[in-house]
Amino acid sequence: MKSLSDQLNDLAEHAKQAEDVAAATRAKNREALDSQREQLKAKIDQEKATATSNAAATKDDAHAWWDQMRDDINDRLTELRNKRDQHHAERDIKHAEHRAEDAELNASDAIDFAEWAIDQAEYAVVDAALARADSDYLAAAGASGT
Repeated sequence: MKSLSDQLNDLAEHAKQAEDVAAATRAKNREALDSQREQLKAKIDQEKATATSNAAATKDDAHAWWDQMRDDINDRLTELRNKRDQHHAERDIKHAEHRAEDAELNASDAIDFAEWAIDQAEYAVVDAALARADSDYLAAAGASGT
């Protein structure tokens, strides 16, 4: 398992990639955006994460999903805090080592989740930019056809 510091460094690099994609959308570099979108799709598939930014999904569905995700995370954090408080008084070295390993695994899982969320956000930004480009192209084609 990578150290937490290495995982956080990877996450920072990942966030920088998402920032670069957002900059490419401002530059309206269609070819770079198409390439980046395909790379992101392959990465998301490889990590077995579903990246279904379905145009038919309603805004309410997205909000409900995020609300549920937040509730699940808050519940998990509450559970972890309760466990920490329960074990706070324990002084057994063996138990302390197990708790440290569990906490490190939980931190690693949180980093993995953050990386997945950045992938989803980056994919959504690219998809939105491409949809806007298509809309602008169709609008221009319609205006020149009249």
